[in-house]
Amino acid sequence: MKKINLVLGIHNHQPIGNFDFVFEHAHQHAYQPFLDLLEKYPRVKLTQHYSGILLEWLLQHRPGFIRQLKRLVASGQVEIMGGAYYEAILSIIPDDDKAGQLNLLSKTIKKQFGEAPTGMWLAERVWEQHLAKCIAEAGLQYTVVDDTHFKYAGFSEEELLGYYVTEEQGNKIAMFPISKRLRYTIPFQPVHRTIDYLREIATEEGNQLAVFADDGEKFGVWPNTFDHVYTRGWLEDFFQALSDNADWIHLVRFKDVLKTIPPLGLTYLPNASYAEMLHWALPSHHFSLYEEFERALQEQGVRDKYESFFKGGFWRNFLAKYPESNKMHKKMLHVSQRAQRLEATRSNGLNRAAFARIRGHIFASQCNDPYWHGIFGGVYLPVLRYPIYSNLIAAEKELDTLERLHGTRMRTVDYDCDGHDEVVVETPTMNCYFKPEEGGSLVELDFKPANLNVLDIVSRREEGYHAKLKHAVPQAPQDAVASIHETIKAKESGLERYLVYDRYPRASLIDHFFAPGTTLEQVTRGSYEEVGDFVHQPYTVKTSKNGTKGIVELSRHGNLLQGGKRHSLFLRKTITVDFKGGMLAIDYMLRNEEQEPVPIMFGVEFNVGLQDGKAPNRYYYLDTGSMDDATLSSMGQLCDSSALGLRDEWLGVDIRIETTRAATLWRFPLEVVSLSEAGFERIFQSSVVIPFWQVTLAKEWRVGIRHTFKTLKQ
Repeated sequence: MKKINLVLGIHNHQPIGNFDFVFEHAHQHAYQPFLDLLEKYPRVKLTQHYSGILLEWLLQHRPGFIRQLKRLVASGQVEIMGGAYYEAILSIIPDDDKAGQLNLLSKTIKKQFGEAPTGMWLAERVWEQHLAKCIAEAGLQYTVVDDTHFKYAGFSEEELLGYYVTEEQGNKIAMFPISKRLRYTIPFQPVHRTIDYLREIATEEGNQLAVFADDGEKFGVWPNTFDHVYTRGWLEDFFQALSDNADWIHLVRFKDVLKTIPPLGLTYLPNASYAEMLHWALPSHHFSLYEEFERALQEQGVRDKYESFFKGGFWRNFLAKYPESNKMHKKMLHVSQRAQRLEATRSNGLNRAAFARIRGHIFASQCNDPYWHGIFGGVYLPVLRYPIYSNLIAAEKELDTLERLHGTRMRTVDYDCDGHDEVVVETPTMNCYFKPEEGGSLVELDFKPANLNVLDIVSRREEGYHAKLKHAVPQAPQDAVASIHETIKAKESGLERYLVYDRYPRASLIDHFFAPGTTLEQVTRGSYEEVGDFVHQPYTVKTSKNGTKGIVELSRHGNLLQGGKRHSLFLRKTITVDFKGGMLAIDYMLRNEEQEPVPIMFGVEFNVGLQDGKAPNRYYYLDTGSMDDATLSSMGQLCDSSALGLRDEWLGVDIRIETTRAATLWRFPLEVVSLSEAGFERIFQSSVVIPFWQVTLAKEWRVGIRHTFKTLKQ
């Protein structure tokens, strides 16, 4: 009789910061019903992975689930796999943190389930060869990646019915190839398709191995899967079929394979992730070219033949594709390196409890989900970015205390590693990051009492999948089940109207010179004319300190082009940051460097990212009078105004913009059109506030702006 060995791996994870109801929904629709069915079929053995984030939630909210899982582990039916505790992309975090993340989850698993894991789940299967060393040093013997990785190294399908060994500096681990074919048949195709495929690859010797490993959320959380998997019985049929065919389909756990089946050989794999991820990592202008090339190969019938040469981008390029992701990443690196330096220099007298909290915050900030974007919201979701920054700011505050740092600190450093220096001003209340090369803009503002980066926002940019939006249909109930990689849906009709792309990175202190007659609608849609050359252009910077105050002076000799004439103009903005409170004092001076007076429409753009534009506990307010629509997603104009406030009762913050000269105030929401597993949707990023003045500039003109931050009394 021909036989085949089959490993089933289930990866369960929820990102840090996800809403409690999302955890609960996933538990009720995937994790719990899956485990309940599994317990009914004791002959079905498999391996499961739970990220530390999800394990924490289950231990706190669903202890009965943990007890049930312990029974299955004790009986030998389930193997628990390790990994990075906070589901970090291991290749992009410091080596000490790699070890810390892996060891933390291994210790947690041993404590809860009585045995340490043998192998690990590699987050998003992002592989780089150097990882073999840290994995082996953490006491882990294997990991799983896609067959795609192996095919890029020149392996054929027939050569992937087993596992291989790799090493880094003599540190050896086993590498299991996940079958893409099984990833697409389970659970989306009829059960017999999977059984038929296994029969095709079974041999008389019975020494070949097929590997399925994928997200547990496919079994009930992904769109339309709950009815398909449970109500209509796909999973029970699958488990029954495996049990009925147990005489020739041998279900084994990964750790069993290491003991009973020898490796097929030694291999060194290229940097890779699963094929879809590498497609998403491409720049937007190459995204559609990739699809066009893939279609051409399919039409010629040679796609599978040349699959090993058909590759997308490199995971790390998400950090270049999305500068917002890069800023998070580089802040994480700086905070982690700062903690490592402190530990190295004060190893004996260090407050261990405080340092453990710092490490916990840093590890939490390494959760991968908001650092990239594909079929999931990722970097576009404020709810996922917020805990990254809040944990990093909390770690910085703890480090300040341990290092006894007080007062105002200033430094000039290429913080984001883009080749240009930033100016960083740090006080006990705020951290301010200025980019002279990008219009002297303020790109990060950490309000420490609330652990909030007010400028945690993502600009509107073109995505390769936007071209598909006109073909998307409004969300509606569906009977058919399909992989989320195959669906095109929209959460609302008319979303194509919101496909607006910013010409510059959104930030604060962006200096606009609008063409006369510019309207709010034009500015909102990016169709206005910018007559100055100040936005996103290099500024000269000077820094100084005056007692407890840090002073940043940013200036530019620029030009206005109006009516076919060029006018030279000098702009200087001086920002004073005082350690005593949460205020930026911003003083603007504009000087006409021509003899002829010039009419100007000058505006200063601010962005305030408070995560949700429609929540009733987040709103604009005026000192006197009221607004027809005060929600943060509202759009409007206030004439002859000198103050506007934004309040977030959930975060407990109050933010104000006040001007020394009465201005016209524009406000509008910054919303991106993004793709998620549920379809195309609008996602609120920030409230854009632009005070502007229309004056005739003869010589000099000045205005002061106060940007203040305070916590609300609870």
